[in-house]
Amino acid sequence: MTQQGAALQGYNNELVRCIEDLSMQREELSKEIQQAEEERNKLQHEIQALSEQLEHVCENLAQKVASRNELDKILAETEAAYMKILDSSRTLLTVLKKEVGSLRHLPDLKHG
Repeated sequence: MTQQGAALQGYNNELVRCIEDLSMQREELSKEIQQAEEERNKLQHEIQALSEQLEHVCENLAQKVASRNELDKILAETEAAYMKILDSSRTLLTVLKKEVGSLRHLPDLKHG
């Protein structure tokens, strides 16, 4: 029986070592899980902050594009009005030159 008792004691010691090894592995894995969860939470917070920044930038961009479009419209209307003024000025100058030219053919009114 002593031999059986010694064998049983050997098995028991080996079982205790295996249980201790498994416990250490579990503890290490638990630490890794905690670190991974902390990293995940940090990344989720960063994603949320970046999402909010992106939303703000998109809103700002949309406002700027709308303002630019409005300026483009005003600029186009102003350029069109200016071209009409130029055409009117050209026409007025042409008429004025014709009138001045026709006045040269009239007798001098001062000497009359």
